[in-house]
Amino acid sequence: MAIAILGWGSLLWDLDDLAPHVRLPWHMQGGPTLPMEFSRISPKRKMGLVVCLDPVDGTPCPTHAIASSRATLAEARADLAARERTPLDQIGYASATECFGRLPEIVSQVQKWCAATGHDGAVWTDLAPNFTDVTAQPFTLPAAIAYLQTLQGENLAEAHRYITSAPALTSTNLRRALAQDTWWQSL
Repeated sequence: MAIAILGWGSLLWDLDDLAPHVRLPWHMQGGPTLPMEFSRISPKRKMGLVVCLDPVDGTPCPTHAIASSRATLAEARADLAARERTPLDQIGYASATECFGRLPEIVSQVQKWCAATGHDGAVWTDLAPNFTDVTAQPFTLPAAIAYLQTLQGENLAEAHRYITSAPALTSTNLRRALAQDTWWQSL
């Protein structure tokens, strides 16, 4: 089977546990365009903001694809879950005959992309935005920037590294705002 792993964040520069189970290189902009924003606070990334699929606050951005060396969606999904250190129910998947994901519109887009590109299936990290849950305030650009300004030391350094390391085409509203923010640019 031709199974794609879709990525848009740290997976692109840090395959980690996934490295033995893919065939390089990444096909940059090779995945479907999906709504994304840096609206998830990640304990793994020292409480910095990370990019996730976000149909409410997200901006359409290209995703990137890498070939899994696995023969089944189940194996590719398990590999991605191990890399993300997350349960299987937070890894979406789609093929012509089976699918799973928290957002039906994303699942449908990925199924259409698979059909159009000749992939038998695809898997992706399906972590939800959690900014509001963690901060008790709605995600807005001023709230996100104010949150980033509360970070210090290695937490702020990791947040800055992550956001600036994401592909340039991950041009979300927050990223564009940070490009104009003198505090952020001074880091």
